[in-house]
Amino acid sequence: MKLLILGGTGRVGRQIVTYALEDQHHVTVLVRNPEKMQLNHKNLTIIQGNVLNQEDIERVLHGMDVVISALNTDGTTTLSESMPLIIEAMENEGIRRIITVGTAGILQSRINPNILRYQSSESKQKSTRAAEEHHKVYDMLKQSTLDWTIVCPTYLPDGEKLGNYRTDTNFLPKGGKKISVSDTAEFTYSLIKSNEYIKIRVGIAY
Repeated sequence: MKLLILGGTGRVGRQIVTYALEDQHHVTVLVRNPEKMQLNHKNLTIIQGNVLNQEDIERVLHGMDVVISALNTDGTTTLSESMPLIIEAMENEGIRRIITVGTAGILQSRINPNILRYQSSESKQKSTRAAEEHHKVYDMLKQSTLDWTIVCPTYLPDGEKLGNYRTDTNFLPKGGKKISVSDTAEFTYSLIKSNEYIKIRVGIAY
């Protein structure tokens, strides 16, 4: 399978790249600084570019089967500014499947299911800026023709892959407090072979 992974130098993205290469998929990453990738594999193509550049997005999307976005907010609006370019290029190229890594803040609140977690007292985050960025992406994907899934982890410490976690559709699993980077990446990567969560947000936690 040919995978385009965006955000491949981040904590979750880098782990997704590793899992995909271990399974012998052909992986392309679009990165601003190729030296940050620090990976060398016969099935890995590293392309220098910017997700905010329409031409770069169109160039790397050509011929792909699935797009995985692990782009994070990093105190910028890159996430919400790049998604319209990604969606348009995918629709033009006829690529339907996109899996993104979001945040538990954009899941429905269990206290008040009519609003999202970040809009309620359920969220303990002092700043809502990152969740607001992910919320914009969620709205854009809902309005697209793509087969999207948003994986929504809660607190993300580093740690080993345990493979023993819970997921819930559109809500964070009850009592969920954290999920490791490795397990988040493993679950996100596993969705390239699954049609179980099409057009759905998935909460993930231990």
